[in-house]
Amino acid sequence: MLDSTYNPPYFLRNGAAMTAYTALWAGRDWENTTPHPEPFYQQVVFTGGQDVPIFGWVAIPKNAHSTIVGTYGITGELEQQWFLRLLGRKAYAQGYAVVLFDWRAHGQTAALSPTLTSDGLHEGEDFVRIAAEAVAMGCPRQCWFTGYSLGGQLALWGIKSAQDLDHKNIDVAGGAVICPSLDSLRSLTYLVTHPFGKYVESRIAGELKKLAWKLHHTHHGYFDPAAIERANSIWGFDEELVIGRLGFSSVAEYYQASSGLHLLPQLQKSTLIIYAADDPLFDPDIVADLKAASAKNSDINLLLTTYGGHVGYVSSKKCQQQAQDPDQWWAWNRILQWIEEKRIEQLNTVEMLK
Repeated sequence: MLDSTYNPPYFLRNGAAMTAYTALWAGRDWENTTPHPEPFYQQVVFTGGQDVPIFGWVAIPKNAHSTIVGTYGITGELEQQWFLRLLGRKAYAQGYAVVLFDWRAHGQTAALSPTLTSDGLHEGEDFVRIAAEAVAMGCPRQCWFTGYSLGGQLALWGIKSAQDLDHKNIDVAGGAVICPSLDSLRSLTYLVTHPFGKYVESRIAGELKKLAWKLHHTHHGYFDPAAIERANSIWGFDEELVIGRLGFSSVAEYYQASSGLHLLPQLQKSTLIIYAADDPLFDPDIVADLKAASAKNSDINLLLTTYGGHVGYVSSKKCQQQAQDPDQWWAWNRILQWIEEKRIEQLNTVEMLK
C-alpha cells in the first residue's frame, strides 16, 4: 500500500510546508503549469437529493468516452477552485466529459438554496443525480466520482449512493479521491491541539461564518443571527446551524454518522484513495485504520505516501521524469492514469463476454 514513487521537492518534504505552499502559493501560477486550455463549460442547475438545486459546470469533448464528476473541499466556490479546475482541463484533454459542481451551501448553489451541508449524508445522492442529469445532456454513461479533502468524503458517499440508488441510465464505475476526510471527530480534536492546525481551523471557521451570513442575507433571515454569532469554530458551525436540521442530538453523533472511514467496508465499486501519512489536518492514527479497512476491501486501491501534505502532492522534477508525468500534479496524474486503466479493463471484459 505504501507508494514510494512519489517525492516532492526537498523543501516540501513536510506536511505543513506542502499544505501551506499549495494553499497560499501554488494557485497563483497554476494556469502556466498545464498546456491545456479551460474547457467551454455550460452552466447548469441540477436537481440534487431532496430536490435541492445544485449549480454546476458541464463540458463534453468530441468523442468523449466517459464522465468525471467532481467537487472541492470544505469552503469555496467553482470560480476560485483552481485545483479542481486543473483536473477539468487535464481530464477534458484526455477525452472525459467533465462535470464540476458547487456543493450544498457553496458558491452559486448557496444562492439557489439555503440548504446546509451534511458531509456526505445527502451529497452522495447529489452526486448520483447530477451524473444522471449530465448523462441525459449527452455525457457518456460511464461515470467516475472524485473530490479532495471533505469533497473526497462526499465522493465516497457518492459511490455508496450509486450502489443503493441504482440509476439505470448511468454506470457509476467507481471513484478516486485525494486526502479525503475520514474521521471528522478525531481529526478536528487533533487539529486544534497544534499551532499549524489551530491556524487552519481558525481560517476555515472564519470562512464558514462568512458563508452563514451570506446565506442569511441571501435567503431573507432563514438563519438565526444569534446562532451565527455563536458559530466561531468548525464544531460551533455544525452545532449551531447543521445538526438540528439533520436530526442529530450532538456534533459527535453527526460526525460518527457521516464518517468516511466507517463507509469504506461498504464500498463495492472500484475506489482509489490517495492519502499522505504527513497530512497535518488529520489525526495520524487514522492511517492505521485506513490501511486496515483498505486491506479488507478488494474494491479499494490505497496509495499511501510518506509525503504529500493535505491535497497538494506537488512532485519534484525527478519524480515527474520517473512517472513520465507531463507536470507537477502527481495526484491528479495518478487518478487519471488509474481511471484509464480501469476503463480499459472494463472494455476488455465486455469484449471477452461478447
